[in-house]
Parts: sequence; C-alpha cells; structure tokens
Amino acid sequence: MKFSVFQVSRKGGRLKNEDRMGYCYTRESGLFVLADGMGGHPEGEVAAQLALQTIAALYQREARPIVKDVKAFLTASVMAAHQQIMRYAGNKGMLDTPRTTVVAAVLQGTTATWIHCGDSRLYVVRDGELLTRTRDHSHAERPRANAGAEIVNRNLLLTCLGSPTTPLFDISAPLQLQRGDRIMLCSDGLWGVLDEALIVHTLSSGKPVSDAAPDLAEMALRNGGTHSDNVTLIALEWEMPEATGQARGVSTDSISDGVFASTIQAGMPSDSELDDLDEDAIERSIAEINEAIRRSAARKA
Repeated sequence: MKFSVFQVSRKGGRLKNEDRMGYCYTRESGLFVLADGMGGHPEGEVAAQLALQTIAALYQREARPIVKDVKAFLTASVMAAHQQIMRYAGNKGMLDTPRTTVVAAVLQGTTATWIHCGDSRLYVVRDGELLTRTRDHSHAERPRANAGAEIVNRNLLLTCLGSPTTPLFDISAPLQLQRGDRIMLCSDGLWGVLDEALIVHTLSSGKPVSDAAPDLAEMALRNGGTHSDNVTLIALEWEMPEATGQARGVSTDSISDGVFASTIQAGMPSDSELDDLDEDAIERSIAEINEAIRRSAARKA
C-alpha cells in the first residue's frame, strides 16, 4: 500500500484551534480522521481530541494488520468516541457538553470507506473531476420537506458527537481506488469560504498534495479574512506514481506485520479505559440509528 499525504491546521482568526486531525497505518491498512470542535459549547477542542484518540486507539486494537469489518469498526468507533465525550462531561459535572463533528476514512486493500457526522467533509477527486463528497448533516444540505416558509439557520447542524441526543452518521459504500485518486478530509473553515470548483481544481492540479494542501489552507484563510475560522485538512494521493525530484510518499510495504504508526499519540486512552466503554449502550445507540434509517427509508418509499 502506498500513498502520499499532507496535513495542515491553522488557527485563523479564532482565539484557539478546536480542530484536530491525524492518521495511523499498519502494513495493509490506513486510518485518516478529522474532527472540528464546535464553538458555542465548552471545550470543543477536548471533544475533537477525544474523538481522534478513541477512534485511533480502537483502530490500533482492530487493525492486525487489517480491520476485518470496516463498516462495523467505523460505526462502533464513532459511537465509542461519542460515549467518551459524554463520560468526560459527566465526570466533570458539566451543564453543557463538549461537541464535535467528525469524518474518518479507512483505506485498505484497494478500497476506501468513510463515515461522517456533522459538516466535516470528505472529497474524492479523480482525473480532475469531483467523484463524490460527503453530504453535511445540516439544514442547508438536508432541508426538511415540510419546512415551508419557516425561517431556519441553514447552517445549523442536525447532529454531532457529544450532544445529549444520539448522533446520526452516514457510512459510504467501499470505493474502488484508482492510481492518482486524491482524497481530502477538511473542516468547514475550508469548504465554507472556497467554491467547490476551486477546491477540486486546486486539489487535482499537477502539484503534489504537499503543495496543494497548504495552498488550499492559505486561500481559505485569505477568503475568511480577520475572522477566519480554524482551517484544517488532510489530503492524500493513492499510489502516487514516482516522479523525478518528487518526495516519496508513505510506503507500508517495508513495515513489519506487528508495527503500528500514528500521528495521533498524545493522551491516547488506555486499554482499561477502552475496555470500560459501555458496549451495551453503544449497541443500543447503533440499533436506534439503524431503526431511524429504516423508518426514514420506509417513509420515502
């Protein structure tokens, strides 16, 4: 497995950076995660960090060296992250809970599968064109059919991790990757101020992702002005062809089967903390989500 990857996070015009991102990989699998702590609630950066740490720790436990059931892992790990945030808030006696959006992707074999909750996005660009992107859990992208003339904040999120209500999320079907495919995970500080066409054009330019990613971040900061949101992204290219003078990407071929590499390290939950997760509560939440999806599909039919 071979890919080129670059990650960047900038505070922008905010007092602090509440975004978090990182990636992990084994010989045959890779995990990429980005979380955007939500302003208007306390300790958004803690919620984002807990989400990353929990998902990465569970990935380390499952990827030996591959994750056997990627969709089940993504579902369980995101719900575990939600439970960890709620536990943190409960232990501190917080009246309002820390909250975060999240998007995570697992690349394994020759496919990519991803999950998202909220409005942190994933883009896939192929041959200079947008192949697909996630659809935000917001009024802007999922307006209510019976809203009528009701005035709503179209950017208001419908779900997130850390909310007292059970989070909703979407999981993609596995996407068969092709050489040169580019995948980007980003916070709304990027896509909220840049046209989609510009994002796709910059991401699919002839530049390596190590140049395209910081270019996108700088454009977002300029467009956002003095009150720019945090701007965070991870961009990667799948099986990047070798080119003269071009930096080598990450090649996992030389990694031993038992080796786990990660850029998500500080404060990782211990095995005992992960074992203490309320698995029954997670399973109940997943069942509730699946039932809600089933009812929604039945209404549309």
